[in-house]
Amino acid sequence: MTRPPLPPFTRASAEQKVQAAEDAWNTRDPERVAQAYTEDTVWRNREEFATGRAEVVAFLERKWAREHRYALRKELWAFSDDRISARFQYEWHDDDGQWWRSYGNEQWQFAADGLMSRREASIDDVRITEAQRRIIGPRPAGDRSPLPLR
Repeated sequence: MTRPPLPPFTRASAEQKVQAAEDAWNTRDPERVAQAYTEDTVWRNREEFATGRAEVVAFLERKWAREHRYALRKELWAFSDDRISARFQYEWHDDDGQWWRSYGNEQWQFAADGLMSRREASIDDVRITEAQRRIIGPRPAGDRSPLPLR
């Protein structure tokens, strides 16, 4: 199985990979998302570590059980032959109805088949009001507007 686009990346193929990741994560379907990663993928997400697809699925199930109405935007930051760096923002609310905007950076490494073998994410959460939300659902088709700084 391959997951195009494949490394080595060009700007266009790296942007395509970032958009595909954004689209998949916005489904909030752990099984679907996990298919983009190698069987032995290694993750760091905040303070959590996961190895392998089964652990990734379990992580995503826990994540989306507490992050309600999750909506994500990703943007290419940099790329090389088999690596991509992206920045992202997503919004969600907790069980108490408190809205959050989460800001982060990810570093990705890919196997030759286009599956992600390594993902490292650093993320900070900022309280927002519902009126301050700006990410409502998946990105409209054709919209690649850059993420605001704050």
